[in-house]
Amino acid sequence: MRRFEAFRRAAAATLATLGAAGPVLAQTNPHAARIEDVVVIGRRTSEATIAVGTDQISNTISITREALLSAPAGVSGLKMLEGLPGFNVQANDALGLYEFGNSVSVRAFNFQQIGFVLDGAPTGRSDQFGGSPIFRYVENENLARVTASQGAGDVTQPSYSSLGPIVRYVTIDPAETFGFTTTLTAGSDKLRRGFLRVDTGEHGGVSAYASYSDFSADLWRGPGDINRKHAEGKLRYQASNGAEATFGVVWNDYFDYDAPAITKAQYAGVAGDAFGRSGRDFAYLGSVPVLPQTTTGVVYSNPLYNQYYKQAVNSRTDTLYRLSGVVPLGQNFRLEGTAYYEDKEGYGVSPEAYAASLTSYNNQRLILPGLIAPRGLQYGLSTVDGERKGLVARAIWELGRHSLTGGVWIETDDYHRTQARYNQVGGSPDGDPLLNEPVHRQRDFVSTRETRQLFLQDVIHLLDDRLKIELGVKALDIDYQISGYRNPADYINQRKPSISDNWKDSFLPNVGLAWDVSRTEQVFASYAENLALPRGADDVFALASPGARTPDAEISKNWELGVRTNRPRFNAALALYKTTFDNRLQSYAVTIPGSGTTENFFQNVGEVEAHGAEFSGVWKPEWAGGMAYFSANASYNIVEFKDDLPGFTPGTGAALAISGNTVPDSPEWIIQGGVTIEPTSWIVANVSARHIGERFSNFTNTERTRAYTVVNAYVDFGGGWSVGPVKDLGLRLNVDNLLDEDYLGTITTTVNTPAAFRPGPPRTVQVSLTAAF
Repeated sequence: MRRFEAFRRAAAATLATLGAAGPVLAQTNPHAARIEDVVVIGRRTSEATIAVGTDQISNTISITREALLSAPAGVSGLKMLEGLPGFNVQANDALGLYEFGNSVSVRAFNFQQIGFVLDGAPTGRSDQFGGSPIFRYVENENLARVTASQGAGDVTQPSYSSLGPIVRYVTIDPAETFGFTTTLTAGSDKLRRGFLRVDTGEHGGVSAYASYSDFSADLWRGPGDINRKHAEGKLRYQASNGAEATFGVVWNDYFDYDAPAITKAQYAGVAGDAFGRSGRDFAYLGSVPVLPQTTTGVVYSNPLYNQYYKQAVNSRTDTLYRLSGVVPLGQNFRLEGTAYYEDKEGYGVSPEAYAASLTSYNNQRLILPGLIAPRGLQYGLSTVDGERKGLVARAIWELGRHSLTGGVWIETDDYHRTQARYNQVGGSPDGDPLLNEPVHRQRDFVSTRETRQLFLQDVIHLLDDRLKIELGVKALDIDYQISGYRNPADYINQRKPSISDNWKDSFLPNVGLAWDVSRTEQVFASYAENLALPRGADDVFALASPGARTPDAEISKNWELGVRTNRPRFNAALALYKTTFDNRLQSYAVTIPGSGTTENFFQNVGEVEAHGAEFSGVWKPEWAGGMAYFSANASYNIVEFKDDLPGFTPGTGAALAISGNTVPDSPEWIIQGGVTIEPTSWIVANVSARHIGERFSNFTNTERTRAYTVVNAYVDFGGGWSVGPVKDLGLRLNVDNLLDEDYLGTITTTVNTPAAFRPGPPRTVQVSLTAAF
């Protein structure tokens, strides 16, 4: 209460001072004008509000619809972000569709600490197994833009994951006229994709579209394939008084075979692999090998049978419904809201060796009825299902110089997970699963998250609208509960614990300004505090004993200072930032006091601090005759641990010294540059290069990956071609990794041991034909 009262008084004093000073200050600049919304003209550029985030109090950059339509068809919603400054995006394939091969980090934060919002609806936690990652809910042909704030996200945006970064995906509105749009794509690794969208046109204020895509491709590394079917629909009604209602639905059905993460020794071919595998093509086996028995009389007892590709698959089906509305209640007052409902289900398969299954079977067979002794390699089945529902509502009041926004977000997320090992016919890795022969049980629990967020924001416009000040605050309250069998020990001890916790903060401020210091330059600054649900909460609570201390919420403080310039031939943004991140979670073995044994569970391990700079810009030089323009972004980022790992060393409980070390998977430099050429009205070509600096792979900084640079290119032919009833006919060629760079991409980081990596994909070619009717 003391913090809130202090904030209230400070805000009131600031408002009073600025309100009184505003007219006087404005009079000192009678001819002041807003920063001009001029634009670097080109078919792949856009207005300044999107290009460099004009009027935003933090570094806010967008990926435009033009850029999205030039990307490879079917590119995932996560890989779209690699064109933004500061985002370290790693993907197992050129499109980023293989879900467990994706990773993202920005400043001090990773994928699970970034908030994602689709048309006003939050996508929930980003865990690939049981969460709602953004790449299941978007299609690049249906997006208007993707906007990212790397540090201080808007307090009016709903998220319990974000420690600062917020990424918003905005879909296009239905077209005003009836028509069809289709794209047919073919490419490397037997890639085939078809996309079709039908727009109804507008009739009496009602318009709609529906789209469907079907994607399939072989894995570039080893046997197996990826299949994705995706449907989207949007229905919009616009009333004459400005009221509006929109209903949207997304359905995504996904299946893939896994590819393994490998160590640097396996990559280099010095790990003594039994099958002679090495390099970036290191993959699972496409046929069942003949191996010696490790248990006499059990044909498939050798643990190396787990390298057969059919033992590693993932399948998900997700549906998200959204209903949004805007209701004006006067010239300066309106209500906005978004209600949403999500349904999910799926499964994953991973193998378990005979010896491990036999041990677990013997631990449980006298306790749990119906278990069957293992026959050989085990079929490890994990299932997920659940539903998520919520509401975001806000009121917006334009009151003189003030734009006031107040609102609430509520959400309930129920999630059910099971995991068990089953026999297969003959114990063979190629045998059909025998789901009536469970060998041992591992999980069967339900977890629930209930979230409530209140937010209030005042945007104050001063100096003839040349100065914008934002004062915002939110209160976040998260209840969590997990009930059931969380791990094998719960089955063995015949317990079904119910563990609950709560994390909340009633005062999370976000304040800042954007000031037009001239007709072409703008200064911005911001400060924000954030709290987030402990990432991977289900794993956190599933590993520890029921009586273990629950973790504190992860919290952050973000400072930014920057400048933007917007000129007819050049626009750019430069931001300096500092971020402190407390209560980082990490899983490791900790000595149990008085026992001499260790237990593996998540702990708060202290503070992380990041500081650096981000730059982005576009330049269209006069000497190029209007036929070429250049784009670039670069980030310099230092991310360090500020504390040692407490109680890490087995047997002694001594801390592991990591203070001052670089956080793994945090490159110091990320640089991207490209040139776009428009020699005629019907050709657009682009070549770009992306450089990722070297990265450490563990907390002790004893292993690192080399830096790498990937070159991509595309050329678009068309630009309004029409043939009979066909219009907007276009042909696009995309080439990813043009120079066939061989590198290690996604890192599964560790504390003090060698990490696992996913090699980056080789050169990939894709051709797309688009037409509208």
